[in-house]
Amino acid sequence: MRRRRPEKRSILPDPVHNDVGVARFINYLMERGKKGLSEKILYGAFNIIEQKTKSDPLELFKKAIENVAPVVEVKSKRVGGATYQVPIEVRTNRRQALAYRWIITFAKKRSQKTMSEKLAAELIGAANNEGGAIKKREDTHRMAEANKAFAHFR
Repeated sequence: MRRRRPEKRSILPDPVHNDVGVARFINYLMERGKKGLSEKILYGAFNIIEQKTKSDPLELFKKAIENVAPVVEVKSKRVGGATYQVPIEVRTNRRQALAYRWIITFAKKRSQKTMSEKLAAELIGAANNEGGAIKKREDTHRMAEANKAFAHFR
């Protein structure tokens, strides 16, 4: 028998932009409980974005997340000894979580000097539909498209 699901914790908006999405991104960025550092990194990235693009970094951030978030993904499902990759739609909160995770992962892999610079470059790229995170989303969509034939196993 399964136990009850834990209740969803509500998250306070971040102090600078008063936005829950930014606060959640800061939490994803955080390592070893160092929230101050992850805030410094993100706000530093926002400053770099503002200098480079001369546009509102919050708008660019939202656009980047929207562009990276996948609509469909594949999930392994076992049917009679064979494992099928079944395409399923992604729920809103998971879409956001994947987008955050991918952006951070591909920002870390970039070659710039500081993490703020890497993150800024990845966010600008994602807003312009380019960069590693966007490629990851395209690959995910391609996988789902290729396995459309197994959608009836859903």
